[in-house]
Amino acid sequence: MAKGIRDKVAILGMGCAKFGERWDKDEDQLMLEAYEEAMADAGIETSQIDAAWLGAAFDAQNIGPSGIPLAVALRLPDIGVTKVENYCASGTESFRGAVYAVASGACDIALAMGAEKLKDTGYGGLPVRTRGTTHDMIGITGSAPGNFAQLASAYRGVHGVGKDDLKRAMAHVSVKSHANGAKNPKAHLQKAVTMDQVLNAPMIAEPLGLFDCCGVSDGAACAIVTTPEIARSLGKTDIVTVKALQLATSNGWEMQASGWNGSYFHTTRVAATKAYDEAGITDPRSQLSLIEVHDCFSVTELVTMEDIHISKEGQGWRDVLDGFFDADGQIPCQIDGGLKCFGHPIGASGLRMIYENYLQLLGRAGERQRQDNPVFALSHNLGGMPNQNVSSIAIIGRADA
Repeated sequence: MAKGIRDKVAILGMGCAKFGERWDKDEDQLMLEAYEEAMADAGIETSQIDAAWLGAAFDAQNIGPSGIPLAVALRLPDIGVTKVENYCASGTESFRGAVYAVASGACDIALAMGAEKLKDTGYGGLPVRTRGTTHDMIGITGSAPGNFAQLASAYRGVHGVGKDDLKRAMAHVSVKSHANGAKNPKAHLQKAVTMDQVLNAPMIAEPLGLFDCCGVSDGAACAIVTTPEIARSLGKTDIVTVKALQLATSNGWEMQASGWNGSYFHTTRVAATKAYDEAGITDPRSQLSLIEVHDCFSVTELVTMEDIHISKEGQGWRDVLDGFFDADGQIPCQIDGGLKCFGHPIGASGLRMIYENYLQLLGRAGERQRQDNPVFALSHNLGGMPNQNVSSIAIIGRADA
């Protein structure tokens, strides 16, 4: 029986480009920016990489349909490069490919890259996809803010949360993330905001205001993975290993059955449960040190606290207002600023989350460093809409934990 990949794979190095309106660089240069940092961290040569994975969602607008752009940009040594796409979970999907290759013994050292260049498309939000014989975007209709506004309404209705209470909780999410992002030189937005600014901002889709929505940006992030044994042979003494990596994809149940009430993400609950089992975590509320979740909208972060089994169902908003997820709270969430301050270049976001957790576990996060010697860190990606989506969970931690 399969027992998972816990501690079979170590992160040898990671890198992250600065996110933002990167008119100064094309996607090749952004990937190179992340790659050079990762390689310097790993302390290896390009010739030592056995295989690579590239995660990008909107290939028609920026990178292309294959892994060739990554191979060319990095001058990889004629190795296999696989392009993957799993909507907003594309970055974690590339990480999954590299990690599984090493865990299986097929590769000694593998590379995962996530990248997206969205500002060049000319759209204020996600680019419009053309339609072929089937709907490109898995049949999604309506706007992203509109769909996630319905999540907020359903959450309120199911759990009896007052309108003002939910708005204050969502505003706290944004204020907290902006305060964190102000300390991060790689974030797109590096400016704190006040509760009044958030609560009085223009409405986008009731109850989501301007500051409840993440922005659009360009970016890239990179991971180089190997076995713990190889990492030690290369001189690494402080090693971060992959504890769990799980993916769950909607099968249509949410849209085609009456069991889903619209107030949560079924796939996130499934992926989180499996990930905790794989990592040997029995009480995430007490065992996790910090988390990065897919805060495309402030309500998404709030709901995810319950879906990853940290907050009790219907009580996530209370934990948010109590400061449980603040930088100085029990489990910091988005200590780097999250999607709210980095924006969401689709293919890069998942690896950017893992990058922050990796830095925190090694005590290298600078001004925003968590001071209590973090042990386990979780990242969560969500692709699609509340009624049809894919969720990924990656848990990394100290090798001796």
